[in-house]
Amino acid sequence: MTRLILFNKPFGVLSQFTDKNSPTQRQTLSDFIDVPDVYPAGRLDRDSEGLLILCDDGRMQARIADPKFKLPKTYLVQVEGEPDPAAIAGLRDGVRLKDGVTRPALVERIEAPDLWPRDPPIRVRKTVSDCWIKITIREGKNRQVRRMTAAVGHPTLRLVRWAVGDWTVDGLAQGQYTEARGS
Repeated sequence: MTRLILFNKPFGVLSQFTDKNSPTQRQTLSDFIDVPDVYPAGRLDRDSEGLLILCDDGRMQARIADPKFKLPKTYLVQVEGEPDPAAIAGLRDGVRLKDGVTRPALVERIEAPDLWPRDPPIRVRKTVSDCWIKITIREGKNRQVRRMTAAVGHPTLRLVRWAVGDWTVDGLAQGQYTEARGS
């Protein structure tokens, strides 16, 4: 039976178990997860937070991470400014990036979610407003959500992956993990 771990990755943690290339020893998965023979199914950038799935089955890892399987990934995104309907429509329809146009996404503006505090907190500027949007994509270009919001004029301030397929980080404290059922 496949072993599946859902981890609520904090900001600043690498999505790998070692950090051999850094003289400063950044935090890695091994600082939080003591489960043998599991590996990340995909990546979550060091400056992003939220759901990271680990498992012990290579085929399951591929099914979760590989864009060809089109598993939806949902992000809660705090952006700079207040996106107008044209910006939201642009995100929904697909955004032209240097490596091509993104596939259509599900996008909606949401109220500020009740999340754990980020450490360090985002920089707040009194003269620049911000808001939250929820974006669901079915592909995985490098730093895609950040590049999409920047392309429509609203840089990402905070990015939390909330769900991958039916798996979610809901109810899981930051830095904690739980075992889940594979499918």
